[in-house]
Amino acid sequence: MNSPGFLILIVAFGFLWFVLIRPQKRRQVEAARMLNTVQVGAQVLTAGGVYGEVTELRDDDVIVRIAPQVEVRVARKAIGAVIPPEEPSEPEPEPDSAPKPENDG
Repeated sequence: MNSPGFLILIVAFGFLWFVLIRPQKRRQVEAARMLNTVQVGAQVLTAGGVYGEVTELRDDDVIVRIAPQVEVRVARKAIGAVIPPEEPSEPEPEPDSAPKPENDG
């Protein structure tokens, strides 16, 4: 058997494993974990680009409110992302309300 050719084949397979296969499996695991942790009240983005709020969970699908009194049934696999809740930002002080330095001179 030609050992240099075999060694090159092993190295090439290892390279493909670390560059293509391993990251893809990691993304699949993260996507499955995200879909399994979706809860009622979560803001989601569907694969079709529709934003909504989860109102009901079922086995293979979820009910998503996309507008007041408008709910659609969406396959769990069609949920592209869970939108994290916005944290309230602290209001910035207005420039006029900043304390003025006192002059003693």
